[in-house]
Amino acid sequence: MQQATTHNSKRFSRAGTLAFLVGGIGAMSLAWGANAGTGAEQSSADGDNLPSTLQLDCVIRDFKPKNSEGGHPDFESFSGSTTVGLVADSLSEDGKPYSSGNLRGFKIGTEFRDSQGRNINPAMYDQELGDRAGSLQAGGSGNGFTSSERFDQWYRDVPGVNLSKTVSLTLNRVQGTDRYVFDSSSDTVHGTHGFFPVNGELYGDFRDGRNYHFTTEINTEFTYHRETGQTFKFTGDDDVWVFINGQLVVDLGGLHSQKEQFLDLDRLDWLEDGRTYPLDVFHAERRYSGSNFRIETTLQLRSIELPPTAALYD
Repeated sequence: MQQATTHNSKRFSRAGTLAFLVGGIGAMSLAWGANAGTGAEQSSADGDNLPSTLQLDCVIRDFKPKNSEGGHPDFESFSGSTTVGLVADSLSEDGKPYSSGNLRGFKIGTEFRDSQGRNINPAMYDQELGDRAGSLQAGGSGNGFTSSERFDQWYRDVPGVNLSKTVSLTLNRVQGTDRYVFDSSSDTVHGTHGFFPVNGELYGDFRDGRNYHFTTEINTEFTYHRETGQTFKFTGDDDVWVFINGQLVVDLGGLHSQKEQFLDLDRLDWLEDGRTYPLDVFHAERRYSGSNFRIETTLQLRSIELPPTAALYD
């Protein structure tokens, strides 16, 4: 995947805008489209014409915590709250997130919300759409990455640093709607009482019979249909970044408790009606204890070719 291109003149520098918001001026907008509607979290589409489940393949990369031999310094490190601005707002040429160069980012003090009170990516804030400004603070030493080079290892197979395995997630349709949900709190395939997809595998279990310290990469695609209520919401911990066509649209970086962000795709006025786009999810579980992972969407997601796992797990 090549780096995404700028699609309209209203798109400002995200890093500059976040810094501007930290400075206390919340009215400035970084919007991918000020003319879109607010969308809807639930649609009344005819469920009889929709599949009951969606199956998504993903790659899990397992790491050792920093205090173990061969451990990674980003795992079992840091603490804090939701931190935005840690990654660049487009993917690299090989389709991976990379550090923005700001290893501490900006902490969300109070949430940015849309007109219906749903948490949104601060970089999506648009006063013209009725959004409510939150607050950001310059990140401190308590959260972020140890280095850009170390972060580059999170979503790539690196011998001696991580082990990888492909797993499948099943999103179930909510009866009578076009909403699909994967919720680790009710899923029994990938661990109980949380999201633990490689228990007893790869580097093994480290605490309470559960294998923490891993990343998740999901590569999917969907067809965009304008003004039909297409939405995407992620809820969980720790880091989560979601990209559409290589552009960052959900930013839940850093170590934090269970948090969520909601996206109405009609905000993205660079999306063309009827065209198919890639959607990529990058997640990390970095620290004891607790692991939560929930996707809720009206998109008809389908898996695309997964990145190779270099035969690091057999």
